[in-house]
Amino acid sequence: MMKQLIAFALVGVLFAACQESLEEKAAKEAELYTKKNCPAKIDENITIDSLTFEISTRTLHYYYTLSGIADSVGLLNEETVRNSLLNELKNTTSMMGYKEEGYRFAYTYRSQKNPKTILFDMVFTEKDYNTKK
Repeated sequence: MMKQLIAFALVGVLFAACQESLEEKAAKEAELYTKKNCPAKIDENITIDSLTFEISTRTLHYYYTLSGIADSVGLLNEETVRNSLLNELKNTTSMMGYKEEGYRFAYTYRSQKNPKTILFDMVFTEKDYNTKK
């Protein structure tokens, strides 16, 4: 009887885990990524600080800090950075499930010298990255 009860409880837990929504999965993956990998140098002047998932807007939000020569207001060419990020997003297969669901992807770059200063901020929606629709 006890073995059956434990087996039933285990099946219930496994079933509940399988019922996790894509939003819950995205939030957990973003939190895990941040805990395991952040902060991390992307290159000499770029550090990824965190990745979050905003459930209310269905947005994966990447936060970066720019340092050194990149840490200057007006230095970044908005169109060049936008095109680079969008091309990367379009070609990233690991985000396919989120893109298929029409999630938003946000990128915020802050100054290391003055963390309140946002040097670049961009949000991509399905209209930007999905050329099939």
